[in-house]
Amino acid sequence: MSIILGIDPGSRITGYGVIRQQGLHLEYLGSGAIRTEVADLPNRLKRIYAGVSEIITQFQPDMFAIEEVFLAKNASSALKLGQARGTAIVAAMNHDLPVFEYAARRVKQTVTGIGSADKSQVQAMVTKLLRLSATPQADAADALAIAITHAHTIKYAHQITQTPLGKQTQALLQSRYSRGRFRLKAE
Repeated sequence: MSIILGIDPGSRITGYGVIRQQGLHLEYLGSGAIRTEVADLPNRLKRIYAGVSEIITQFQPDMFAIEEVFLAKNASSALKLGQARGTAIVAAMNHDLPVFEYAARRVKQTVTGIGSADKSQVQAMVTKLLRLSATPQADAADALAIAITHAHTIKYAHQITQTPLGKQTQALLQSRYSRGRFRLKAE
């Protein structure tokens, strides 16, 4: 059994979603948004840190999954998003949580089957997958989708490594790591 906290970072609204994974079953535990209704960025980051820390204390997750930064047209917005994301990651690391990152396209592909799905499609599928009685708001649904993506990723990774070929592949990859870096060896 694992409790997974998913975070959809934003400098003004940071969505969060918490699920419990037990085998193939996913259970909704909570979701919402951290709203930073202040003008200056340092105080917004402070609120994000405090909010993520409070959520971690409340739900006691085992894992932390967050959306990767995507290339934005506006450099200033991308930098602010990166700072909000970094703040959430620091909160997770200060609570000794392992951090996992997922591209937005992969999250959409996992949850809806379409990498270019829009927010309403993600909301609908999250509602269906978690058997929710109401549709979560967009930022919370995105965060839940990130948590669901992580749950599926660890489930399939575990299944693959239990096969004979998976065990051989895992051993081969581990033998090629040196000081945290993957090294290709000439055979």
